[in-house]
Amino acid sequence: MTSSPHFTPPRRRYSYTGPVEDQESALRLPLCLTEQTLGFKLTWNTAKMPSTKKILLFLSSALVTAISVGLLGFAMSAQWADTTMVCEASEGGNVTGTAVVKMSLFKGVLTKVSCPLGGEDRFDVFPTLTLIGVSPLAVHGLLVSLLALCLLFSAGSILISLYNSVSNPYETYMGPIGVYTCSSLSACLSVLVLIIFALNLGVTSMPEDLVNQVSNIKVDVRNKSLQMQLGYFLVIPYTVMSLCAVLLIYLYDHASYTQRRQQERPTEDAPKEIMMY
Repeated sequence: MTSSPHFTPPRRRYSYTGPVEDQESALRLPLCLTEQTLGFKLTWNTAKMPSTKKILLFLSSALVTAISVGLLGFAMSAQWADTTMVCEASEGGNVTGTAVVKMSLFKGVLTKVSCPLGGEDRFDVFPTLTLIGVSPLAVHGLLVSLLALCLLFSAGSILISLYNSVSNPYETYMGPIGVYTCSSLSACLSVLVLIIFALNLGVTSMPEDLVNQVSNIKVDVRNKSLQMQLGYFLVIPYTVMSLCAVLLIYLYDHASYTQRRQQERPTEDAPKEIMMY
């Protein structure tokens, strides 16, 4: 009496340590070599190099993020807003002038016309806000801190994208999940910066306090008007580019998932004659 033949799966040939990335190799396998016929899970070793499509998409994501970092860095050094106010001396008088506060994140210029005198005064934002009070200093410090976090998360997104262009850490936080997290946080924080900065100048009394603090003369200011400048508007393309980086990685992630589903489909639809081979 002969015992039934025992099939030993060629584990050394099909052993692996990660998910399927090399779809071309997967498609060259015969249909009979499936998980159902072999009795174990087929996997592939893809530790060498990622696919060309993955390299291009992750490098594109890194490039887009790097450009956005350059824009944000320039924005932080540019002028952000002009606040124009009507002013007159507190002691009374019929002379009415204007005061314009031009602000960047770290420097500012106060231009006065008959307020009650004319002239131009330059000031450092943080030391001047320290003299005004804790609240405006805290809000402005929060803005700069959020922008610094944006740069930090963007740098993380660049490093993860470059790492994925030469390796396959697909299922870990160093894979697409890392890019999703870093770029999404960068976009959300930059939007928060735009909102807080506009509210800080348009709603609070910080511009009026700056006029009185810098000019060293007590004046009454009213009819405040706010006009955003280049530094403020450059944050918008930074936000858009951060979202584009997420989109590029999503395109790769979606394509990879679709290919894995297509690979599993022939196994489900294969005829019984092939499955029993």
